[in-house]
Amino acid sequence: MPQRISTLRREPGFPGLELLGLLVDCQILFRIEAAKGDGLRPSEGDDNLVLWDFHDLLFHTRSTEGRQANPLGGLYPYTGFIPPPPAVRSGWPGKIIDLRKVAATPEVPSPFARLLEERHSTRDFDDNQPITLGELARLLDGAARVRAKWTSTVDMDGGPEVSYAARPYPSGGSAYELELYLTVANCHGLARGFYHYDADRHALVPISAHAQELEAQLAAAEFAMGAAGTPQILITIAARFGRVSWKYSALAYSLILKDVGVLMQTLYLMATDMGLGGCAIGTNNIDLFAKITGLEFHVEGPVGQFALGRPGSADAPALRQRLEPPATEP
Repeated sequence: MPQRISTLRREPGFPGLELLGLLVDCQILFRIEAAKGDGLRPSEGDDNLVLWDFHDLLFHTRSTEGRQANPLGGLYPYTGFIPPPPAVRSGWPGKIIDLRKVAATPEVPSPFARLLEERHSTRDFDDNQPITLGELARLLDGAARVRAKWTSTVDMDGGPEVSYAARPYPSGGSAYELELYLTVANCHGLARGFYHYDADRHALVPISAHAQELEAQLAAAEFAMGAAGTPQILITIAARFGRVSWKYSALAYSLILKDVGVLMQTLYLMATDMGLGGCAIGTNNIDLFAKITGLEFHVEGPVGQFALGRPGSADAPALRQRLEPPATEP
């Protein structure tokens, strides 16, 4: 419940008015009108901040770049102190049931089984033969376009009507809160720039961005991949956070990250099926995205990135194998 400063000043260990003033300036403490405030979180003012649980917002800002300066990424901080955990867990004791002996494995793997087997990360792209606008359109259509829309009333007394829009991948509570933003460096038929993918209209909408902002996005992706060059297209996966936290308490951000994972796998499989290359990227800069889009970081912001393009020479053998039909008996 909100407390008056006059009450706090009488408490043992009161930190002082200077500290409270600093917290108010940083908008960590909020001034509310006693006549209108009811002591509930919406009285704090910003509805988009009210929708966040504290631990979720802290996790979001501390696991991304832009609003903190701590070391981030693959730094191996425990080398020399703790041995690296094994890649495969040691087996549980007891009699095993060997599934390899009972699996009904077809002589020729299904197309989907081959797709799963061939999926891998591509960090080398052929800029002499860039991805085309037509290929990009097909990939987005198969991975992210709105498939159906409907409304449903919340199952509670006086519950509002909620709209839904299904896409090819699963989403917690059918929220489908994820949006795709494309930083285009090299795509035949599409100008270099920054775009939002309108999944409902299956269209790209250009967003004005400075050249140095585009370069910063692409350079960060190149560094994160440990690649020799930038991706032809960098897909930034952003979340409309309130779409999930309006319904779910305590686990909203966790659900969003699960949705990011299944969308990334969907992008991987579409790219593999089309003979393209992709690579999931674990870092993103939430302040740079906010600067480019003009969106508040806590309203809509990046939660994942995916590099996309035509595979380079290092991936050529895998690409040839993917495009060749499986051998069959004459």
